[in-house]
Amino acid sequence: MERASSANKAARRLAILLATALLAAATASRAQANALDGAAERYRPLMIRDIDQALAGARTLQQRVAAKDLEGAQKAWIGARVGWERAEVFTGGYVSELDEMIDAWPNAITGFHAIEAKLFGAKSLDVADETGALVFHLADLDVKVHYTPLSAQGLLNGTARLAYEVGENKADGGESRYSGTSLNDMRNNVAGIDAAYKTIFAAALQTTDPKLAAATAANIDDLTALVAVPDLKNLDPDRLRAKSEDLVIALQSAATKLGLIAPTLEDLTQ
Repeated sequence: MERASSANKAARRLAILLATALLAAATASRAQANALDGAAERYRPLMIRDIDQALAGARTLQQRVAAKDLEGAQKAWIGARVGWERAEVFTGGYVSELDEMIDAWPNAITGFHAIEAKLFGAKSLDVADETGALVFHLADLDVKVHYTPLSAQGLLNGTARLAYEVGENKADGGESRYSGTSLNDMRNNVAGIDAAYKTIFAAALQTTDPKLAAATAANIDDLTALVAVPDLKNLDPDRLRAKSEDLVIALQSAATKLGLIAPTLEDLTQ
């Protein structure tokens, strides 16, 4: 009886120690996630800047269309795309309905690409209605970006999703074929990924796992170099796709190190 009682006490002590350890780990994980959510707020001004740029470009586009200035309208369309492509870390996950109305592709009946087909493909300025809608939706987005609650989890998912999109959906020629700016789209996507990673996650991951932090940063640098070619003919789609996959895997691994949930394939493709 004494031997059984001692065994029971030892089992209870072990259970208490295990529960205490699990609670401590969960508390530390929550604290880390909360700190990252604070870091996510430091990303908001960058996102506001990019969306402000897209909206300003769309308004200039609207003015140039009204003035029957095809070249000026084309230039304004290209300028508006810069901020938009950088901000896609945010737009795909937080404002998906607006994202669809602003940047539907490849079957676009509204937004940037509906305008692009007429403006660059047909050399037509018959885009007043589409441009008005684009300005309206970007203005709505410009409001939402100021107050939408941000989380490290949501922005990690958005960063990984955009990395996946660059490799899987854009590597074979990109989305802006009429305007010839597909390479710029990819460059600005990667710039947006880089800004989000460095602003929100880099410092915490460097503390938690320096080796993984270095590998993640190197993957982003490699992507940057791959899209820094002079034209699409010099782009290596296989290497771009492979490096995109490497970055996605690194970000999934980083998630578990940072107390977050690793984004799934469904998260990446939604």
